[in-house]
Amino acid sequence: MKDFDGKIALVTGTTGIGLATARRLAAGGAAIIACGIDRAANTAMRAELGNSGAEALVVAVDVSVPDQVRDAVAAGVERFGGLDIIVNSAAVHPYGTAVSTDFDIWNRAMSVNVGSIYLTAHFGIPEMIRRGGGAIVNVASVQGFACQQNVAAYATTKGAIHTLTRALALDHARSGIRVNSVSPGSIRTPILEKAARGENGTDADVEAAYKRFGEAHPIGRIGEPEEVAELIAFLCSSKAGFCTGADYRIDGGLTAGIGVK
Repeated sequence: MKDFDGKIALVTGTTGIGLATARRLAAGGAAIIACGIDRAANTAMRAELGNSGAEALVVAVDVSVPDQVRDAVAAGVERFGGLDIIVNSAAVHPYGTAVSTDFDIWNRAMSVNVGSIYLTAHFGIPEMIRRGGGAIVNVASVQGFACQQNVAAYATTKGAIHTLTRALALDHARSGIRVNSVSPGSIRTPILEKAARGENGTDADVEAAYKRFGEAHPIGRIGEPEEVAELIAFLCSSKAGFCTGADYRIDGGLTAGIGVK
């Protein structure tokens, strides 16, 4: 028997960690409800999961829009019969200080990175309760603990995810719902690629940037989305039955020390 046989999982974000997590849960036997705004990525995920034999519903969703999240949850429940797992991975990563960040960009970051977690919980938790409980994992970041310069909006959202995770865990523990977060360091994702390209765009040496980013981590490399997906899968599984209200760092030792040498 696979570790997620009979389970139904909603995953937001169809690239990077979201894609890797959908693959891992599907490989474990879960039916997947995937929500993403990138239509090309949605199409690729739909084809990949379909070709693998997985049960999957991939929906074009702006996860900051209540009606779209509500409809995606409803469509998934109608197709598969319920909801057991939610993994919130969708995110935007604007750059800027509080002074340089436009208010609309600030609000977009809050709505996508934090608001989507509220929305999947708001519409999803009642369905999980009907199934007798479940597990939620929110993808935060080490930037919620110690941030770089020029990422005021992004870092703020990641700190908020830590707090919202604890609130959800406390509010819904007696309903059999466990809620945790993971905080990755530098992971090979489209967001990290954007950082690697910087102002050089298509001319950037992305692999050289990844090597530089990796050297900041004691392990000496950046992480892979599949490594984060394995941690998420553990937290979604019955093996993590006593884990709730906590954050789990997967950062190659990045936040274990201080930068002074």
